[in-house]
Amino acid sequence: MKIYSWNILFRNKELDRAFEFIRTTDFDIFCLQEVPADFLTHLKTLPVAVVAIPETDRVFKGKHSTQYVVLLSRYPIRTFEAISLPYYDLDLPLRGKLFTWLMFALRLWAKGLGNRHAAHADIETPTGIVRVFNLHLTLTQPAWRLEEFERAMTERDTTLPAIVCGDFNILESPKITLLNWLLGGSIDDVFLWMRERTHIEKRFVSHELSNPLRGKNTHPLSRSQLDHILVSHSLTVKDAQVIPDRIGSDHHPIRVEIE
Repeated sequence: MKIYSWNILFRNKELDRAFEFIRTTDFDIFCLQEVPADFLTHLKTLPVAVVAIPETDRVFKGKHSTQYVVLLSRYPIRTFEAISLPYYDLDLPLRGKLFTWLMFALRLWAKGLGNRHAAHADIETPTGIVRVFNLHLTLTQPAWRLEEFERAMTERDTTLPAIVCGDFNILESPKITLLNWLLGGSIDDVFLWMRERTHIEKRFVSHELSNPLRGKNTHPLSRSQLDHILVSHSLTVKDAQVIPDRIGSDHHPIRVEIE
């Protein structure tokens, strides 16, 4: 199976090219994050099964919108569910509220309005049912990201192999971890910049998941592996790749082939 994951960026200005990339890619399962409603309409024209769950509501440049986590599958999707995630903006300290207000005022970020979800689906592959997760974890602080990841993992079915895709927003470069403190974390979350990675990798192991792209840079600005495709230890990874062309996004698409 060929699995792809990509945060396409809700304000992507190359959506026509992004659609062609998805349409012509030889995938079996494709997980997408930050999918605008108009783009979702185009995705539903593809000859594949489609699951779309609201990821979040936002305001950007005065326009209200909903973005979606979307799962595309060339195999039948037997069941799917939304996973409710917290809305943290009201819990940010004053520095976090001031920072997000400034980024919103400068039109560099969108303002979140809640309605946050992840998704999972049971997909009937040639070798049996696989539970696939599509997550977009919060860009706030490590403790809240871990909380969201563990919330999603409560939806595991231990009788089924799992594939966990998505943008985890794990920051692991000293050039970017100041965001952890600005958005509610401790000062240690700034200077111990590899601590979150070390901790989350231990959680992956505890959930019997491997991270075949560990150490790869999937987001040039953060110089971190934000994007993940985790696979159960029962599945064999044949290949893992970061796609060089970002196609209008700030994230690289990623690909893992398993058997």
